[in-house]
Amino acid sequence: MKLSGLRVIDLSMYLPGPHLTLMLADHGAEVIRIEPPGGEPSRHYGPYEEGTDGTPQSIWFRNLHRGKKSLCLNLKDPEGKEIFLKLCETADVVVEAFRPGVMDRLGVGYSHVKARNPRIIYCSVSAFGQTGPLREKATHDMGAQALAGVLSINDNGDGKPVVPGIPAADMGSAMMGLAGVLMALYARERTGQGDHVDATMYDTLLSFTAHLSASVIADKQPPQTRTGRSIGGAAFYNVYETKDGRYIVLTGREPKFAENLLTYLGRTDLIDLCKRDDCVAQEPVKAYLRDTFKTRTQAEWVEALSKLDLGWAPVLDLAEAFDVPHAKARDMIVTDPKGRIHVGNPIKFADGNAQLSFDSPALNQHADELLTGLGYTPAAIADFKQRGVLG
Repeated sequence: MKLSGLRVIDLSMYLPGPHLTLMLADHGAEVIRIEPPGGEPSRHYGPYEEGTDGTPQSIWFRNLHRGKKSLCLNLKDPEGKEIFLKLCETADVVVEAFRPGVMDRLGVGYSHVKARNPRIIYCSVSAFGQTGPLREKATHDMGAQALAGVLSINDNGDGKPVVPGIPAADMGSAMMGLAGVLMALYARERTGQGDHVDATMYDTLLSFTAHLSASVIADKQPPQTRTGRSIGGAAFYNVYETKDGRYIVLTGREPKFAENLLTYLGRTDLIDLCKRDDCVAQEPVKAYLRDTFKTRTQAEWVEALSKLDLGWAPVLDLAEAFDVPHAKARDMIVTDPKGRIHVGNPIKFADGNAQLSFDSPALNQHADELLTGLGYTPAAIADFKQRGVLG
Protein backbone atom coordinates (compact mmCIF):
# COMPACT_ATOMS: atom_id res chain seq x y z
CA MET A 1 0.00 0.00 0.00
CA LYS A 2 1.01 3.61 -0.53
CA LEU A 3 2.01 4.32 3.09
CA SER A 4 3.45 0.98 4.19
CA GLY A 5 6.37 1.57 6.55
CA LEU A 6 5.08 4.92 7.81
CA ARG A 7 4.67 5.10 11.59
CA VAL A 8 2.16 7.61 12.97
CA ILE A 9 1.54 8.52 16.62
CA ASP A 10 -1.98 9.85 17.14
CA LEU A 11 -2.88 11.74 20.31
CA SER A 12 -6.03 13.36 18.93
CA MET A 13 -9.62 12.65 19.93
CA TYR A 14 -13.19 13.02 18.63
CA LEU A 15 -13.26 13.85 14.87
CA PRO A 16 -10.57 15.86 13.03
CA GLY A 17 -7.34 14.15 14.07
CA PRO A 18 -8.77 10.61 14.10
CA HIS A 19 -10.25 11.14 10.62
CA LEU A 20 -6.87 12.37 9.36
CA THR A 21 -5.03 9.34 10.73
CA LEU A 22 -7.76 6.98 9.50
CA MET A 23 -6.93 8.06 5.94
CA LEU A 24 -3.31 7.15 6.64
CA ALA A 25 -4.11 3.82 8.32
CA ASP A 26 -6.39 2.69 5.50
CA HIS A 27 -3.52 3.24 3.06
CA GLY A 28 -1.01 1.21 5.03
CA ALA A 29 0.46 3.43 7.73
CA GLU A 30 0.97 2.00 11.21
CA VAL A 31 -1.11 4.31 13.39
CA ILE A 32 -0.61 4.10 17.16
CA ARG A 33 -3.46 5.61 19.16
CA ILE A 34 -2.18 7.14 22.39
CA GLU A 35 -5.32 7.13 24.53
CA PRO A 36 -5.78 8.93 27.84
CA PRO A 37 -6.70 7.04 31.02
CA GLY A 38 -10.25 5.82 30.42
CA GLY A 39 -9.74 5.77 26.67
CA GLU A 40 -10.73 7.88 23.66
CA PRO A 41 -14.07 9.54 24.58
CA SER A 42 -15.87 8.19 21.51
CA ARG A 43 -15.45 4.66 22.90
CA HIS A 44 -18.30 5.57 25.22
CA TYR A 45 -20.77 6.98 22.66
CA GLY A 46 -23.46 4.57 21.46
CA PRO A 47 -24.92 2.87 19.59
CA TYR A 48 -22.72 -0.20 19.92
CA GLU A 49 -22.04 -3.37 17.93
CA GLU A 50 -20.01 -6.44 18.75
CA GLY A 51 -16.30 -5.72 18.44
CA THR A 52 -13.44 -7.99 17.45
CA ASP A 53 -13.12 -9.41 20.96
CA GLY A 54 -16.84 -10.09 21.22
CA THR A 55 -17.58 -7.19 23.57
CA PRO A 56 -19.78 -4.19 22.64
CA GLN A 57 -17.90 -1.47 20.76
CA SER A 58 -18.95 2.04 19.81
CA ILE A 59 -19.70 2.34 16.10
CA TRP A 60 -18.42 5.94 16.18
CA PHE A 61 -15.12 4.69 17.61
CA ARG A 62 -14.92 1.85 15.12
CA ASN A 63 -15.62 4.18 12.18
CA LEU A 64 -12.55 6.29 13.00
CA HIS A 65 -10.11 3.83 14.57
CA ARG A 66 -10.17 0.71 12.45
CA GLY A 67 -6.73 -0.69 11.73
CA LYS A 68 -5.02 1.33 14.47
CA LYS A 69 -3.11 0.18 17.54
CA SER A 70 -4.00 1.28 21.07
CA LEU A 71 -1.65 2.31 23.86
CA CYS A 72 -3.01 4.06 26.93
CA LEU A 73 -0.53 6.52 28.50
CA ASN A 74 -0.72 8.92 31.40
CA LEU A 75 1.33 11.79 29.96
CA LYS A 76 1.26 13.60 33.30
CA ASP A 77 3.40 10.79 34.70
CA PRO A 78 7.14 11.30 33.92
CA GLU A 79 7.50 7.68 32.85
CA GLY A 80 4.42 7.90 30.65
CA LYS A 81 5.89 10.99 29.00
CA GLU A 82 9.21 9.22 28.47
CA ILE A 83 7.49 6.24 26.83
CA PHE A 84 5.74 8.66 24.49
CA LEU A 85 8.99 10.44 23.56
CA LYS A 86 10.71 7.11 22.95
CA LEU A 87 7.87 6.13 20.61
CA CYS A 88 8.31 9.45 18.79
CA GLU A 89 11.96 8.57 18.17
CA THR A 90 10.70 5.64 16.07
CA ALA A 91 7.93 7.58 14.30
CA ASP A 92 7.50 9.63 11.13
CA VAL A 93 4.42 11.62 12.11
CA VAL A 94 2.75 12.84 15.30
CA VAL A 95 -0.82 14.15 15.24
CA GLU A 96 -2.39 16.06 18.14
CA ALA A 97 -5.53 18.17 18.47
CA PHE A 98 -5.32 19.92 21.82
CA ARG A 99 -5.54 23.64 22.40
CA PRO A 100 -2.22 25.40 21.70
CA GLY A 101 0.09 25.24 24.68
CA VAL A 102 -1.27 22.02 26.18
CA MET A 103 1.36 19.77 24.62
CA ASP A 104 4.18 22.12 25.60
CA ARG A 105 2.99 22.20 29.20
CA LEU A 106 3.03 18.40 29.23
CA GLY A 107 6.57 18.42 27.86
CA VAL A 108 5.62 16.67 24.61
CA GLY A 109 5.21 19.63 22.24
CA TYR A 110 6.91 20.01 18.88
CA SER A 111 10.17 21.34 20.31
CA HIS A 112 10.41 18.45 22.78
CA VAL A 113 9.72 15.82 20.13
CA LYS A 114 11.98 17.48 17.55
CA ALA A 115 14.85 17.37 20.05
CA ARG A 116 14.49 13.58 20.12
CA ASN A 117 13.70 13.14 16.41
CA PRO A 118 14.61 16.01 14.02
CA ARG A 119 12.86 14.19 11.15
CA ILE A 120 9.45 14.17 12.84
CA ILE A 121 6.42 15.66 11.07
CA TYR A 122 4.34 17.07 13.92
CA CYS A 123 0.78 18.01 12.98
CA SER A 124 -1.33 20.15 15.30
CA VAL A 125 -5.03 20.36 14.44
CA SER A 126 -6.85 23.11 16.35
CA ALA A 127 -9.74 25.52 16.07
CA PHE A 128 -7.79 28.75 15.52
CA GLY A 129 -4.12 27.82 15.13
CA GLN A 130 -0.86 28.03 17.02
CA THR A 131 -0.63 31.84 16.63
CA GLY A 132 -3.02 34.80 16.71
CA PRO A 133 -5.31 36.35 19.35
CA LEU A 134 -7.83 33.48 19.24
CA ARG A 135 -5.24 30.70 19.60
CA GLU A 136 -6.38 29.65 23.09
CA LYS A 137 -10.12 30.09 22.57
CA ALA A 138 -12.14 26.97 23.28
CA THR A 139 -14.63 25.77 20.70
CA HIS A 140 -15.77 22.89 18.59
CA ASP A 141 -16.82 22.97 14.94
CA MET A 142 -19.73 25.41 15.12
CA GLY A 143 -17.73 28.12 16.86
CA ALA A 144 -15.20 28.15 14.03
CA GLN A 145 -18.04 28.26 11.51
CA ALA A 146 -19.60 31.21 13.36
CA LEU A 147 -16.40 33.26 13.59
CA ALA A 148 -15.42 32.51 9.99
CA GLY A 149 -18.75 33.93 8.77
CA VAL A 150 -19.86 30.60 7.36
CA LEU A 151 -22.66 29.85 9.81
CA SER A 152 -24.40 33.11 8.89
CA ILE A 153 -25.26 31.80 5.43
CA ASN A 154 -26.52 28.47 6.77
CA ASP A 155 -29.89 30.15 7.32
CA ASN A 156 -32.51 28.86 4.88
CA GLY A 157 -32.96 32.40 3.61
CA ASP A 158 -34.56 33.76 6.77
CA GLY A 159 -31.45 35.21 8.41
CA LYS A 160 -31.59 32.73 11.29
CA PRO A 161 -28.60 30.36 11.27
CA VAL A 162 -29.19 26.74 12.19
CA VAL A 163 -26.91 24.07 13.60
CA PRO A 164 -24.95 22.61 10.64
CA GLY A 165 -25.60 18.97 9.85
CA ILE A 166 -22.04 18.15 8.80
CA PRO A 167 -19.05 19.44 10.82
CA ALA A 168 -17.31 21.11 7.88
CA ALA A 169 -14.71 22.80 10.09
CA ASP A 170 -13.73 19.54 11.78
CA MET A 171 -13.54 17.44 8.65
CA GLY A 172 -12.08 20.18 6.46
CA SER A 173 -9.25 20.79 8.93
CA ALA A 174 -8.58 17.04 8.95
CA MET A 175 -8.07 17.09 5.20
CA MET A 176 -5.89 20.22 5.35
CA GLY A 177 -3.86 18.52 8.05
CA LEU A 178 -3.53 15.43 5.89
CA ALA A 179 -2.37 17.55 2.94
CA GLY A 180 0.13 19.33 5.18
CA VAL A 181 1.53 16.06 6.53
CA LEU A 182 2.01 14.64 3.04
CA MET A 183 3.65 17.89 1.82
CA ALA A 184 6.01 17.85 4.80
CA LEU A 185 6.90 14.19 4.19
CA TYR A 186 7.68 15.05 0.57
CA ALA A 187 9.89 17.97 1.62
CA ARG A 188 11.68 15.75 4.14
CA GLU A 189 12.78 13.51 1.30
CA ARG A 190 14.86 16.46 0.01
CA THR A 191 15.95 18.12 3.24
CA GLY A 192 16.02 15.34 5.79
CA GLN A 193 14.27 17.68 8.23
CA GLY A 194 10.86 17.44 9.81
CA ASP A 195 8.33 20.25 10.26
CA HIS A 196 5.37 21.45 12.30
CA VAL A 197 2.03 21.43 10.43
CA ASP A 198 -0.45 24.00 11.81
CA ALA A 199 -3.91 22.97 10.53
CA THR A 200 -6.96 24.85 11.74
CA MET A 201 -10.74 24.78 11.43
CA TYR A 202 -10.89 28.58 11.10
CA ASP A 203 -8.27 28.93 8.35
CA THR A 204 -9.81 26.03 6.46
CA LEU A 205 -13.26 27.60 6.40
CA LEU A 206 -11.94 30.97 5.27
CA SER A 207 -10.15 29.24 2.41
CA PHE A 208 -13.46 27.64 1.43
CA THR A 209 -15.05 31.05 0.73
CA ALA A 210 -13.35 31.71 -2.61
CA HIS A 211 -16.67 31.70 -4.48
CA LEU A 212 -18.55 33.65 -1.81
CA SER A 213 -16.22 36.46 -0.80
CA ALA A 214 -16.29 38.63 -3.94
CA SER A 215 -18.87 41.02 -2.48
CA VAL A 216 -16.88 41.24 0.75
CA ILE A 217 -13.65 42.05 -1.06
CA ALA A 218 -15.22 44.44 -3.57
CA ASP A 219 -17.85 46.19 -1.46
CA LYS A 220 -17.40 45.11 2.18
CA GLN A 221 -20.84 43.47 1.93
CA PRO A 222 -21.52 39.91 3.12
CA PRO A 223 -23.21 37.46 0.76
CA GLN A 224 -26.96 37.01 1.25
CA THR A 225 -28.75 33.72 0.73
CA ARG A 226 -31.63 35.48 -1.06
CA THR A 227 -29.30 36.83 -3.74
CA GLY A 228 -26.31 34.48 -3.65
CA ARG A 229 -26.10 32.31 -6.77
CA SER A 230 -25.07 29.13 -5.00
CA ILE A 231 -26.46 29.70 -1.50
CA GLY A 232 -30.18 30.00 -2.11
CA GLY A 233 -30.78 32.84 -4.54
CA ALA A 234 -30.78 31.08 -7.90
CA ALA A 235 -33.90 29.26 -9.07
CA PHE A 236 -31.92 26.34 -10.44
CA TYR A 237 -29.69 25.95 -7.40
CA ASN A 238 -32.31 25.53 -4.75
CA VAL A 239 -34.42 23.21 -2.60
CA TYR A 240 -38.06 22.46 -3.38
CA GLU A 241 -40.61 20.65 -1.25
CA THR A 242 -42.69 17.90 -2.86
CA LYS A 243 -46.29 16.83 -2.32
CA ASP A 244 -45.35 14.24 0.32
CA GLY A 245 -43.27 16.64 2.41
CA ARG A 246 -39.97 15.47 0.98
CA TYR A 247 -37.58 17.46 -1.20
CA ILE A 248 -35.96 17.74 -4.62
CA VAL A 249 -32.93 19.93 -5.24
CA LEU A 250 -32.03 21.59 -8.53
CA THR A 251 -28.24 21.64 -8.70
CA GLY A 252 -27.19 23.22 -12.00
CA ARG A 253 -27.67 26.87 -13.04
CA GLU A 254 -26.54 26.34 -16.65
CA PRO A 255 -29.11 27.81 -19.11
CA LYS A 256 -29.51 24.47 -20.87
CA PHE A 257 -30.83 22.89 -17.67
CA ALA A 258 -33.37 25.69 -17.17
CA GLU A 259 -34.46 25.35 -20.77
CA ASN A 260 -34.86 21.58 -20.50
CA LEU A 261 -36.97 21.62 -17.32
CA LEU A 262 -39.10 24.66 -18.14
CA THR A 263 -39.80 23.32 -21.63
CA TYR A 264 -40.89 20.02 -20.09
CA LEU A 265 -43.16 21.95 -17.70
CA GLY A 266 -44.59 24.14 -20.47
CA ARG A 267 -43.19 27.40 -19.10
CA THR A 268 -40.72 28.49 -21.78
CA ASP A 269 -41.65 32.09 -20.95
CA LEU A 270 -39.53 31.82 -17.78
CA ILE A 271 -36.34 30.66 -19.50
CA ASP A 272 -34.94 34.13 -20.18
CA LEU A 273 -35.16 35.05 -16.49
CA CYS A 274 -32.90 32.10 -15.67
CA LYS A 275 -30.28 33.39 -18.08
CA ARG A 276 -29.95 36.62 -16.13
CA ASP A 277 -27.22 36.90 -13.51
CA ASP A 278 -29.76 38.44 -11.14
CA CYS A 279 -31.28 36.23 -8.47
CA VAL A 280 -33.92 38.80 -7.53
CA ALA A 281 -35.17 38.72 -11.12
CA GLN A 282 -35.54 34.96 -10.78
CA GLU A 283 -38.05 35.23 -7.94
CA PRO A 284 -41.01 34.46 -10.28
CA VAL A 285 -39.24 31.29 -11.40
CA LYS A 286 -38.64 30.19 -7.82
CA ALA A 287 -42.27 30.89 -6.91
CA TYR A 288 -43.48 28.85 -9.88
CA LEU A 289 -41.13 25.95 -9.08
CA ARG A 290 -42.14 25.96 -5.41
CA ASP A 291 -45.79 25.57 -6.39
CA THR A 292 -45.06 23.05 -9.15
CA PHE A 293 -42.90 20.68 -7.12
CA LYS A 294 -45.69 20.42 -4.52
CA THR A 295 -48.00 18.86 -7.13
CA ARG A 296 -46.18 15.50 -7.19
CA THR A 297 -44.46 13.24 -4.67
CA GLN A 298 -40.71 12.93 -4.53
CA ALA A 299 -40.88 9.49 -6.16
CA GLU A 300 -42.99 10.86 -9.01
CA TRP A 301 -40.50 13.65 -9.59
CA VAL A 302 -37.61 11.19 -9.54
CA GLU A 303 -39.30 9.21 -12.30
CA ALA A 304 -40.03 12.32 -14.37
CA LEU A 305 -36.70 14.13 -13.92
CA SER A 306 -34.68 10.99 -14.63
CA LYS A 307 -35.68 11.38 -18.29
CA LEU A 308 -34.27 14.91 -18.57
CA ASP A 309 -30.75 16.25 -18.97
CA LEU A 310 -30.84 18.22 -15.75
CA GLY A 311 -28.79 18.90 -12.63
CA TRP A 312 -30.99 17.60 -9.81
CA ALA A 313 -31.24 15.09 -6.98
CA PRO A 314 -33.72 13.78 -4.46
CA VAL A 315 -32.90 14.73 -0.87
CA LEU A 316 -32.21 11.43 0.87
CA ASP A 317 -31.84 10.74 4.54
CA LEU A 318 -28.55 9.17 5.61
CA ALA A 319 -30.02 5.66 5.88
CA GLU A 320 -31.29 5.93 2.30
CA ALA A 321 -27.94 7.29 1.14
CA PHE A 322 -26.15 4.22 2.52
CA ASP A 323 -28.36 2.06 0.27
CA VAL A 324 -27.63 3.94 -2.97
CA PRO A 325 -25.97 1.50 -5.42
CA HIS A 326 -23.34 4.09 -6.38
CA ALA A 327 -22.04 4.18 -2.78
CA LYS A 328 -21.46 0.45 -2.86
CA ALA A 329 -19.98 0.55 -6.37
CA ARG A 330 -17.46 3.14 -5.12
CA ASP A 331 -16.59 0.98 -2.08
CA MET A 332 -17.81 3.75 0.20
CA ILE A 333 -20.26 1.43 1.94
CA VAL A 334 -18.63 -1.90 2.76
CA THR A 335 -19.95 -4.92 4.65
CA ASP A 336 -17.44 -7.08 6.54
CA PRO A 337 -17.64 -10.87 6.97
CA LYS A 338 -19.58 -10.40 10.22
CA GLY A 339 -22.22 -8.35 8.40
CA ARG A 340 -21.16 -5.04 9.97
CA ILE A 341 -21.34 -1.93 7.79
CA HIS A 342 -18.30 0.32 7.37
CA VAL A 343 -17.78 3.66 5.62
CA GLY A 344 -15.03 3.34 3.02
CA ASN A 345 -12.01 5.48 2.23
CA PRO A 346 -12.55 8.29 -0.32
CA ILE A 347 -8.92 8.51 -1.50
CA LYS A 348 -8.62 6.27 -4.55
CA PHE A 349 -5.91 5.52 -7.10
CA ALA A 350 -5.57 3.72 -10.39
CA ASP A 351 -3.11 1.39 -8.67
CA GLY A 352 -3.28 0.48 -4.99
CA ASN A 353 -6.43 1.55 -3.18
CA ALA A 354 -7.04 1.48 0.55
CA GLN A 355 -7.27 -1.87 2.28
CA LEU A 356 -9.68 -1.57 5.17
CA SER A 357 -9.04 -3.38 8.41
CA PHE A 358 -12.40 -4.20 9.93
CA ASP A 359 -10.88 -4.45 13.41
CA SER A 360 -10.52 -1.57 15.83
CA PRO A 361 -8.43 -1.97 18.97
CA ALA A 362 -9.51 -2.70 22.50
CA LEU A 363 -8.15 -0.17 24.99
CA ASN A 364 -4.43 -0.75 25.53
CA GLN A 365 -4.52 -3.81 23.30
CA HIS A 366 -1.04 -3.21 21.93
CA ALA A 367 0.74 -2.05 25.07
CA ASP A 368 2.93 -5.15 25.45
CA GLU A 369 3.86 -5.23 21.76
CA LEU A 370 4.78 -1.55 21.55
CA LEU A 371 6.67 -1.30 24.83
CA THR A 372 8.59 -4.50 24.13
CA GLY A 373 9.60 -2.93 20.82
CA LEU A 374 11.02 0.01 22.75
CA GLY A 375 13.17 -2.32 24.87
CA TYR A 376 11.08 -2.51 28.05
CA THR A 377 11.07 -5.85 29.87
CA PRO A 378 7.92 -7.77 30.80
CA ALA A 379 8.57 -6.92 34.44
CA ALA A 380 8.83 -3.20 33.67
CA ILE A 381 5.62 -3.32 31.63
CA ALA A 382 3.78 -5.09 34.43
CA ASP A 383 5.03 -2.45 36.86
CA PHE A 384 3.82 0.35 34.56
CA LYS A 385 0.38 -1.23 34.46
CA GLN A 386 0.21 -1.60 38.23
CA ARG A 387 1.25 2.00 38.91
CA GLY A 388 -1.13 3.56 36.33
CA VAL A 389 1.52 4.72 33.90
CA LEU A 390 -0.47 2.95 31.18
CA GLY A 391 -3.77 4.47 32.27
